[in-house]
Amino acid sequence: MIRHGDRYPLYFIPKTKRPAIDCTLSTSRSPSHPLLNSFISHMGQGGRGHWESPLGSLPRLPNHSACEMGQLTQTGVVQHLRNGQLLHEAYKRHNLLPSDWSPRQVWVETTGKSRTLQSAMAFLYGFLPGFDWTKLTVRHQWSTLFCGSACDCPIRSKYLDEEQRRQYRFRVANAELERTYIDMARTLGLPMRQLRAANPIDSLLCHLCHGLPFPCVAPSDSGAGGCLTLAQFGVIRRQQLDDEVDRRRTGLYRKYAILASYPYLNRTAAKMERVARSNEAGRQPRAGGEEAFTVSSAHDVTMAPLLNALGLDEAKFPRFAARVVFELWKSPPATQGELKKRPGKGERSKLKDGQLFIKVLYNGEDVTFHTTFCRRHNRNASQPLCPLKTFLSFVRRDMFRFINATSYQEACYRRPG
Repeated sequence: MIRHGDRYPLYFIPKTKRPAIDCTLSTSRSPSHPLLNSFISHMGQGGRGHWESPLGSLPRLPNHSACEMGQLTQTGVVQHLRNGQLLHEAYKRHNLLPSDWSPRQVWVETTGKSRTLQSAMAFLYGFLPGFDWTKLTVRHQWSTLFCGSACDCPIRSKYLDEEQRRQYRFRVANAELERTYIDMARTLGLPMRQLRAANPIDSLLCHLCHGLPFPCVAPSDSGAGGCLTLAQFGVIRRQQLDDEVDRRRTGLYRKYAILASYPYLNRTAAKMERVARSNEAGRQPRAGGEEAFTVSSAHDVTMAPLLNALGLDEAKFPRFAARVVFELWKSPPATQGELKKRPGKGERSKLKDGQLFIKVLYNGEDVTFHTTFCRRHNRNASQPLCPLKTFLSFVRRDMFRFINATSYQEACYRRPG
């Protein structure tokens, strides 16, 4: 799963000029990438691909000289070209995909926003440069939770409402934050309520990341005038970090996150289980190969609950172009030398041939043993990886213990506790 790359703000601060950013692509503008020119050309052939409705009507490249709200920037495209290239280098020696890969082996899904679709295309091109459009189907996920047909969960919304009330109480109790908003509103000549509604952190983050000066307004008779400051941005950002700590402490968000992420985790588990069963039965792969690679192009509101549901409490809030990777591993067949070294009766046995494992990586870092399901696994020389069965048990049963339930259905349709 990837979060879309760098984007233009979704909110604007009233009375200030919008950030001047070009949202067309050019190899002569920084940041660039060696694949950028061929990527632009390749996207021009996208009509040969298969696009689920309504994705076919979305632009495959950012195409406005003056960025529009939420539009992917060149920085965002380059971020995902790099991400795809990193995975290409990591997996090419494993022969994950043959050069003649089939449509069945690659699954691409995205929400109906241009920034997620374009991020998916940049990522896929970095991973499979010059891929064959005729083999590709890009699938649409209508919900940002990627919950497909399992989205109906009334209690999930109640947990989110409770979490948002907690967040509001925590924010208004912060005296430093309140003074900062008062100062900012006075500078801009705005009612504080209007400034809060404009979500200034979103716009200020764009200015900061693109090296642009913070917004200013001209002096007026009302006493307004001046520029917003990095110090003010810092106060808001610190409050966000403090809020993350309080969010983990209260546990309300964890309950929401479990119900929000279950459908996606269950699909992931089911795909891995299909491979495991096929491996266990010794069946030959289907014609065209088993599904080998899936990319889900999503949002922060998709990835943040996923990280939380996995118990990755130390993981930072997903930045632009963040990525979570689930890898399925199989222990290699034992050599004759290894067979001779295997312990006798009563001693610790080595891994069985064909045993299956899971690895979870966040932005390239192996976080498997920080997850709830594998944190207590007895990792040692004979079993250095996390067994797949622990992940399957977590998704199907164990993750619901936190909300005193035994299944997704039970958790979704009972009174919250």
